[in-house]
Amino acid sequence: MTIQCVAHDGFEISPRFRQTIEERIARLDRGADHDEAQLGRLEDIDHVRRQMRLVAVQRAEALRLRLFLDRSRIREPRTLIQN
Repeated sequence: MTIQCVAHDGFEISPRFRQTIEERIARLDRGADHDEAQLGRLEDIDHVRRQMRLVAVQRAEALRLRLFLDRSRIREPRTLIQN
């Protein structure tokens, strides 16, 4: 899998949406850590393989979201008074 980093695309997101994405990344990281820790308890090789794939997918999704945040910026609040 190759990852192409693009210069700032100009995504603007709200602070609340950014926080939601950051929380999702944290949940994915915690889930991947937990699922990876369970590998030692599994005996069936197919189950181990599925568990490893689950961990890989969780980490890939967290990376995808991190890259999205890297390319985005927080939208500036609009003022109510216009000049």
